[in-house]
Amino acid sequence: MIQKSEEAKAAECDPSPHEVEASRKVRLVRGFTFEAAHRLPGAGEGHKCRRLHGHSFRVEIVCEGEIDPTTGWLMDFADMREKFAPLLEQLDHRYLNEIDGLSNPTAENLARWIWVRLRPVLPCLTQVSVAENCQGRCEYRG
Repeated sequence: MIQKSEEAKAAECDPSPHEVEASRKVRLVRGFTFEAAHRLPGAGEGHKCRRLHGHSFRVEIVCEGEIDPTTGWLMDFADMREKFAPLLEQLDHRYLNEIDGLSNPTAENLARWIWVRLRPVLPCLTQVSVAENCQGRCEYRG
C-alpha cells in the first residue's frame, strides 16, 4: 500500500478555484469623528452626565451588499463620506441638545438619529455605531 504525504492529503480537501463560487457579499465600514458638547437630562439626579460636558465622538457607518462585477466594489468610500457630510456638519462642534430630535443625546439616541437621516440616502446601510470614548459604543441596526 502506498502512503500519501500530508501535503497530498491536504490537497485532496482543498477544492480548486473552479469548483467553488465565492460569495460577492461584502461589508464596508467608514469612520468619522466629531467634537461636540451635550448633557443627559434623563440621567439620574447627581449623575455626572447631567452636567454639560463634551466628547470626541467616533461614528462608524456600515454598508453591506454585493460587489459590482464592473467596478469591483460595493460603493466608493468617498460616496459614504458624501452621504454622511450633511449630518457631520450638523453635529461637529455643536451643542447636541439643541439639535432637533436630540434633546436627550445619549449614544443610543444619537445612533438612531443618524440612522433615520442616513438610511434614505444610503439604502445599503446596515449599522451605525457611536462611541463617546474608547471603552464602549452603541451599535444600532435599525
